[in-house]
Amino acid sequence: MSSAIPHPRPRRVHRLPLAGVLRLGKSPDIWFKRAWSVAISAAIPVLTLLALDRLDLAMYTMAGSFCALYAHNRPYAARARALFWVVVGMVGGLAVALVAASLTSSAVVLVTVGAVLAAVQKIVCDATRLGPPGSVIFTFISSAALFAPQTLGQVPGHIALAVGAGALSWVIGMAPALVRPHGPERRATAHALNAAAAYVDTKGTDAGHERARAAGAAAIHAAWESLMATGERTAARRALELLVVRAEVALAAPMATDAGQLRAWAKGLRGTGSVPRPPVMVGAADELLGVDVEVAGVKPSLWHRIGPCSPLLPIALRCAIGCAVAGYVSLALGIGRPYWAIVTAASLYQANVTLTWKRGVQRVVGNLVGVLLFAAIVPVAHLGHAALSVCFLVVSWIVEWLMGRNYWLGSAFVTPMALLITEFGQVQQTGELVSDRVVDTLVGALFGMIAAIAVTNRRAGDRIEGALTAADRAREHAERTLANPHPTPGALETARRGLAAAVVALRDVADAAAGEWWQRALPMEQVVLAEQAGHRTLAALVRRQGLHASEGART
Repeated sequence: MSSAIPHPRPRRVHRLPLAGVLRLGKSPDIWFKRAWSVAISAAIPVLTLLALDRLDLAMYTMAGSFCALYAHNRPYAARARALFWVVVGMVGGLAVALVAASLTSSAVVLVTVGAVLAAVQKIVCDATRLGPPGSVIFTFISSAALFAPQTLGQVPGHIALAVGAGALSWVIGMAPALVRPHGPERRATAHALNAAAAYVDTKGTDAGHERARAAGAAAIHAAWESLMATGERTAARRALELLVVRAEVALAAPMATDAGQLRAWAKGLRGTGSVPRPPVMVGAADELLGVDVEVAGVKPSLWHRIGPCSPLLPIALRCAIGCAVAGYVSLALGIGRPYWAIVTAASLYQANVTLTWKRGVQRVVGNLVGVLLFAAIVPVAHLGHAALSVCFLVVSWIVEWLMGRNYWLGSAFVTPMALLITEFGQVQQTGELVSDRVVDTLVGALFGMIAAIAVTNRRAGDRIEGALTAADRAREHAERTLANPHPTPGALETARRGLAAAVVALRDVADAAAGEWWQRALPMEQVVLAEQAGHRTLAALVRRQGLHASEGART
């Protein structure tokens, strides 16, 4: 009998679900901020060009106007930096595309450039955690510019238009700071309190409590990231920190927490009023010292996140191959706008194959509905340039209203918005425009999905091993700190925060790997056990710190 140790056989995950893919949810709390920001950012240059009778230049101002969609969830100090780099990235991609378009007329070369740009934009946006709408807007702008007739002499002027519109987007994105300077942090803190209250409702034992706990831990981690990105620790920020600690305590002791009080504090964070002040907690000073230690910590560099060992590389490779093949097939079919196929393929790629499949279904359904909407809108748009401009601005506002409810519903209005942009240069044949868009959508979705399945992501399984090791080390460090009868100031909180971040990261990595194809058997049982052990240690840290309300005390 052989004594060889049996290894688990690779398993293939074939679940490509349809249930719930098109189900509508609630719009995000701040959808109107994105909607009005992009509408205003686009309206000013578009109406200016309308007055000058140069709507043919609107495509270039759109590159800068669409920057207003980003970074609305970030504190204003971090938002200023993020929006600056968004504008730089958008203008940089546009410049590369325009120069390429002016130097060659080879459609094959232009598709190749578009696919490479899409992959670079994808990995950078994912590595920087830029957030919605992600890289797809960058790819839309650069891919469309690749097929715009261009000469080298025109490039500087067109880039200047994008830079001007981008600067306007930066100003509009930062303007709310004048009225509500701590708005993003307040929203993040309120979300953490509400998520913790949802876990408290389960009493820590009812059905769905593990998922609620994971959601609460993720919301609390996001709140801390928001608070730590604000720079100076003002009195308002310290008050928000204490509320986030209350959410952490709720996860550790759900039976001893009042969910109604958590929700009341979250409700009190709306508007511009003063931050609610919970009762003083024993251990709060140690908590604040721990925050200071973490703020001073070293963060991984961008190169570390996008370099040769990056776990994001397989997704970027899928994007490059899928976009290129989709564009080449579109050319072979004789379609005059292969960039639509490139953008469709680029829009699919999510953290794993299962999520990519869901996005593909949503994209196809949304685009097919969208061409019907465009056919209904275009007679009004053809009444004149003013009508075209108004239709475009109204549709761009509606996109942000509906996108958060479900991607397919937002895509249903993104499609007519994109088609209306093509009308700025000259009036198009509606039937040809609609048929080309339908074919390119199907080509992009089909070959984009094939690339996602064909390009394996074995690193997803390796990441689970790494995340398990990191979680175990964080837990062991926390337990050693707990065993120390006289830990240094801030040590308990630093250990607690590090363990919480490791547990959240473990769940994210496990969820991503579970949706991949061609994976070996994943250690999901170990993941669950590590999460449970981590949460037990977190609860012990809370008890050791004495983070509970002092009877009758108030700050």
